[in-house]
Amino acid sequence: MKTTLSRNKKARVIAYYLPQYHPIPENNTWWGNGFTEWTNVVKARPLFKGHVQPKMPADLGFYDLRLAETRIAQAHLAAEAGIEGFCYWHYYFGNGKRLLERPFNEVLSSGKPDFPFCLAWANHSWYKKTFDNTGDDELLIKQEYGGPDDYSNHFYDMRAAFLDPRYMKINGKLIFVIFDSMGFEDFPVFKHLWNELAQKEGLEGFTFIGYSHREADNQKILDLGYDYVNVNRLSAYFEQESFLQRKWTSLFRRWFKRGRFIHYDQASKTFTNATDAQRQIIPSIIPNWDHSPRSGKKFHNFYGANPESFSKQVGAALENISNKDHEEKILFLKSWNEWGEGNYMEPDEEFGRGYIDALRNALEK
Repeated sequence: MKTTLSRNKKARVIAYYLPQYHPIPENNTWWGNGFTEWTNVVKARPLFKGHVQPKMPADLGFYDLRLAETRIAQAHLAAEAGIEGFCYWHYYFGNGKRLLERPFNEVLSSGKPDFPFCLAWANHSWYKKTFDNTGDDELLIKQEYGGPDDYSNHFYDMRAAFLDPRYMKINGKLIFVIFDSMGFEDFPVFKHLWNELAQKEGLEGFTFIGYSHREADNQKILDLGYDYVNVNRLSAYFEQESFLQRKWTSLFRRWFKRGRFIHYDQASKTFTNATDAQRQIIPSIIPNWDHSPRSGKKFHNFYGANPESFSKQVGAALENISNKDHEEKILFLKSWNEWGEGNYMEPDEEFGRGYIDALRNALEK
């Protein structure tokens, strides 16, 4: 059954998709046998009165992404929400080393779900983090860049995906997001080579989107040669505070080993702004952020999120991109299924399908 929806007139919503819901040998070694994202989710506990944890899945349950039925059901729900496609996080560490690749490989080989997709390269090392600013994080696997030969091998490793008719494009060019856009110093070489290889395969080339964590980095990323920037303003609320407020936040985290809890309604006002009207800036819409399943009390978190508040944030983002050409009228949804960050759209026991309905209604309003 085809799950593709016609493109929404108001925006093209692309949802980041986390594949870490199946065991792999490396995670078994680092975290214990059978580890998946659910391991952290179910261990979470409330940190203050009114803090809702653990978050419990509803319709899809504690799924395993090795099951095709789960992946198909996810696509149906996403289509119901008005999402155009999934942007799968892609873990390539250099020299042919990939992790968590099985779900996407099976989507590719089976042709199911018949739902658009693109890739986001999570090009960063993995650490066993302490979240306490001590610098004592343990390196698990290092991100490496092997130069032109490795970049070429990387392209051909993913060639079947790029040739798949489900792969999403902007103005005919394949969407490829790079997470550590500023840390990839060899990007100009990579960009030139991949566009050249794509054209040899009969493709028009790539639309490279740099991922930005700070407003101040947007132009720097564009200057490196990226075609667009997807800006994630999760930290924007804290950046707007005074120097003394930010200093206190840092000291509070260092001394008391805990982050701050900010109401979602306050934080979400900073998720989109007038700069999103610029052609090369792609904003993010964010249903919630509660990192405590992974980090306990040591990370900054939001609380009080609900579908109605999320709908207002989507509406503000839609207003800011309303004058763009349709191909570039894009919102990246962070995220479809980041349960360990309390950052998901999938049905849960608290709101059911509320976030799915909220997004669809905002797009249709």
